[in-house]
Amino acid sequence: MKNICPICEKETDVRKANREELYNIRGEEILIFEEFFICSECNEEFDDPKSTNNPIETAYREYRKRKSMTQPEEIRSFRKRFNLTQKELSSLLGWGGATLSRYENGALQDDSHERMMKLIIRDPSNLLTLIEQSPNMISLKKKDTLLSRIDTYKDEPLSMIECFRSICSEYKPDIHSGFKSLDIEKLLSCILYFCKDGTLKTKINKLLFYADFKFFKENSNSITGLRYSKFQYGPVPENYDYFFAFLINDEQAIYVEEVQYSNCTGEIYHSCKEPDLTLFSKSELETMQKIKNHFSQFNATQISDFSHNERAYIETPDRVFISYDYANNLSL
Repeated sequence: MKNICPICEKETDVRKANREELYNIRGEEILIFEEFFICSECNEEFDDPKSTNNPIETAYREYRKRKSMTQPEEIRSFRKRFNLTQKELSSLLGWGGATLSRYENGALQDDSHERMMKLIIRDPSNLLTLIEQSPNMISLKKKDTLLSRIDTYKDEPLSMIECFRSICSEYKPDIHSGFKSLDIEKLLSCILYFCKDGTLKTKINKLLFYADFKFFKENSNSITGLRYSKFQYGPVPENYDYFFAFLINDEQAIYVEEVQYSNCTGEIYHSCKEPDLTLFSKSELETMQKIKNHFSQFNATQISDFSHNERAYIETPDRVFISYDYANNLSL
């Protein structure tokens, strides 16, 4: 790979490497994997100038996850749901003007602020108490609109997208998502497409990986926006269990058939609902079909073994997101 080294200021061959960094976040030790380049000319290390990954923000996100704290996108989504500006919500909460902005942009919230956010996110009717305590913090017109919105919220279920956003991380498009935001509708239809004829979950996960990486190789962006990590049986999509559970239990779009093999019991996933193929471009559908045809005779073990030979799998540390840079080295 060619790049300009900021140390020796030469365009030269560089190689990508990974290192482990241990961060102490409020007494909690969090291990973060960081990518960097090594210059072949001066042998110095330097960070990827195009990377948008911030290791501190990543550590904060992991800390929030461990402590069941509110993530920045949840705060932002809640505020926008009730059509409040940062200044208005900050005023109702009694926070400083810049505090909410910092939290929405990744700063780690105080425990007392976290308790306050959870109270209003889990039960928006608690906003009524804040309005009564500070009646002059928002305009009368905005107050009436807000009260009406809170009232209708009580009987209004969250949309599928909002449910998943509250469970799964929202992230900026980068090299680990194929320069695309997670497209949940496409992802769900893609799963249905690949399990139409009955497929084991392990194989479905590999088909998703190959479809996304193959499409990225040819078009410089992924189909679904999924991020994949290296696990024992090959590349695995982030939060895949949530999506399968939703399709099985909530949508009843998949039914699971138990099959007894010689030494274990397997679960074959069958789609009982047609995928929405109108969501995909012609080129996306062609890639999905190619991947499905190529691996049609592979069982779960064979496709896992096949994926183990990919540079993407060999060179990525365990449980680390796989860079779509490796799409150029894909075997297909």
